[in-house]
Order: sequence, then structure tokens, then C-alpha cells
Amino acid sequence: MLRRINQALPELLAGIILYGILIQGTGIWFVDDKIRYSTGLWAGIFVAMGMAVNMAVVIFDTVEEMAQGRSSRRASLFAALRYLAVVVAFGIVGYFKLGNVIVMFVGVMGLKISAYLQPLTHKFLAAFQEKYFHRKS
Repeated sequence: MLRRINQALPELLAGIILYGILIQGTGIWFVDDKIRYSTGLWAGIFVAMGMAVNMAVVIFDTVEEMAQGRSSRRASLFAALRYLAVVVAFGIVGYFKLGNVIVMFVGVMGLKISAYLQPLTHKFLAAFQEKYFHRKS
């Protein structure tokens, strides 16, 4: 289903998760409050994944509307709502002390890192699939 919306979306989500695992594995050794570090990081990772899916859906819908000759301000509305949702998520995590908001921000930045590294992720996954799933007898 995700691949129907955007060909790069599954790779982008995989990159975000790999980024989260890398940050979790390296950063956990340097903090005192490991629980809040982990919950903040993974809250940020989930927010980043939600943002990626939302952006892909909005782009898909906008392209379809433009192909039909309709114009819409829906993309701008959804962009504003997406950022409002991020602010609300940060507010909830910070107010209820559910996690470290600074580390949550690091998790949300996984979207940017994954987007920049998506071409490398694509090459790696394509080579992996070719090697292990498309063997010739």
C-alpha cells in the first residue's frame, strides 16, 4: 500500500527506523535517564514516520487533483496541520514528562537524515534484494 502512494516511502520509513536504532544504540550509553531518553527518541521517530506518510499522501492527492485540472489549497492546509500536530506532540511529551524533548527533536530529525540518505538506502536495499531474493539457479 505504501509503495502505491510513493515509491520512495517504504525506503524512507526504513531509513527513519534504522536512524532510530543507531541513535538508540549509541546515545543510551551517555545519559543518566535512559527511560526518558528512549521514550523521547521513539516518540520523535514515530512523529517523523507520521510526517513522512502524511507528506506522501498529500503529495499524491495534490498531483491527482492537478491532473484533473482542479486546484486546491489542501496541501497548504495539511502542511500547517502537520506542523501543528508536531507542536502538540512536543507539548504533550514535555508537559507530562513522557520523554526528553531534545532527544525527541533528534528523533524527528530522522526524517531529514533519512531523506538525504534515501538514495543510498535505495541502492543498499536493491542490492540486498537482488542478492538474496532474485538468485538465479
